[in-house]
Amino acid sequence: MSSSTTPATATAAEATGARTDEAASLIGDARERIDALDDRIIGLVQERMAVSAVIQEARISSGGRRVNLSREMEILSRYRDALGKPGTPLAMTLLELCRGRV
Repeated sequence: MSSSTTPATATAAEATGARTDEAASLIGDARERIDALDDRIIGLVQERMAVSAVIQEARISSGGRRVNLSREMEILSRYRDALGKPGTPLAMTLLELCRGRV
């Protein structure tokens, strides 16, 4: 995109980096789907955080620790097995979001 072309005035092809209008349309549609999926993923992560808080509260109020390391290792393994090596840092990020301040 040239410096004189703003996103508001860019053609669909320029906005997507595609070289044809057909490809730009396909990319635009796919990006809308990704945005919808991202919204669902964010909602699920927020739901996971809330459920995790309930678990932590129950564990702490019963005299246990906030974090169950063996359970975290299960989660790390599950994500790694399902998604390969990049699954581990994804799981670590989820665990960090869900465990709150340790």
